[in-house]
Amino acid sequence: MSMRYSAPRTALRTAAIMVVFTLVFTALMSATYGLTRPAIETAKQDAQLRLINEVLPPDSYDNALLDDLVRFGPAPAIGMDGGGRAWRARKAGQPVALVIEAAASDGYAGRIALVVAVAVDGRLSGVRVTEHKETPGLGDYIDPKKDRRKDMPWIGQFAVASWKDVDTAAWKVRKDGGSFGYRSGATISARAVVGAVGRSTAFAVEHLDAFFAAPAGSLLGAP
Repeated sequence: MSMRYSAPRTALRTAAIMVVFTLVFTALMSATYGLTRPAIETAKQDAQLRLINEVLPPDSYDNALLDDLVRFGPAPAIGMDGGGRAWRARKAGQPVALVIEAAASDGYAGRIALVVAVAVDGRLSGVRVTEHKETPGLGDYIDPKKDRRKDMPWIGQFAVASWKDVDTAAWKVRKDGGSFGYRSGATISARAVVGAVGRSTAFAVEHLDAFFAAPAGSLLGAP
C-alpha cells in the first residue's frame, strides 16, 4: 500500500477536513446570527408592545414603557414562583399604571399565563391570556383570539373592574357567588383566570409605590 493512502494519513486528512468544515460552518452561523439579531430583537419588542397596548390604551402613557421595566422576585401569590416582570406606564412623568405578569396554576389543563394592567387608582384597564392549554372550543374562550364572541369577548369584563369597587371575596365567577361571568360548561378555566386576576390586582395595588420607586431595570426582591 502506498504511504500516500495509508490509514493514519487518511484519518488525519479526514479529521482536518472536518475541522475546517466545522470552523467555516460556525463562522457562517455566527455571522448570520449577528446580522439577524437586531431584527429578531425588534420583532420581539414590537410583539411585547402590541400585547401591552391591548390591555393599556397607548394614549394613556407617553414614556418608553418597554424600557421602564422592573423585575420582581418569586411571587407565589400571583403564580410567579420564579419571579416576573412589571412595566410602568407614566404620563408627563407621573405614574399611570402597572402592567404585570401573572399566572393561574389551576386551569383545567394546567398553567394559564396572563398580563394584567392595573391603573394607580386600582382600576383594571385590561387582561390578556398569553399562554394556556385549555380545551379547544370549550375552555379556550379565556383567550379573546379564540373566543367566539368577538363582539363581547369574555376577557373584556375585567376592563371595567376596580379593586375599590369589587369586594375581595367577590373575585370569583357568579356560580361561586362572585361578580364575574363565565360560560356554561367551562367554569374551571374562567374560575382560574378570575382568581388569578383578583390576586394580581391586589398584588399590584399593594406594591404600587415600591414598583414605581424602584430604578428601571432593577430587581425588586420579594415584593
